[in-house]
Amino acid sequence: MASGGGGGSKMADKEKKKKESILDLSKYIDKTIRVKFQGGREASGVLKGFDPLLNLVLDGTIEYMRDPDDQYKLTEDTRQLGLVVCRGTSVVLICPQDGMEAIPNPFIQQQDG
Repeated sequence: MASGGGGGSKMADKEKKKKESILDLSKYIDKTIRVKFQGGREASGVLKGFDPLLNLVLDGTIEYMRDPDDQYKLTEDTRQLGLVVCRGTSVVLICPQDGMEAIPNPFIQQQDG
């Protein structure tokens, strides 16, 4: 008797090839970004590399220390970490260090004068 499990793996391989990272972080290479992690830690550094799983390589990294009384409140204290690899599964948020870029609201209907 032939086993029927051979056909399913080809379908799974095609789906894996289609899977791409939602974020295109290539425009932030060699720029300073801020990263928030599960558990409340925050750090900023120069993005040197990334992969589809959102593992990040940051250089010149600074961790922002938390208040011992309130774990979700940041203090003025920082800690120099240098070159680090951030595991993608713990990354919650990535944003540019220099702030957000303003764009026109796409939901407002443009009115003719």
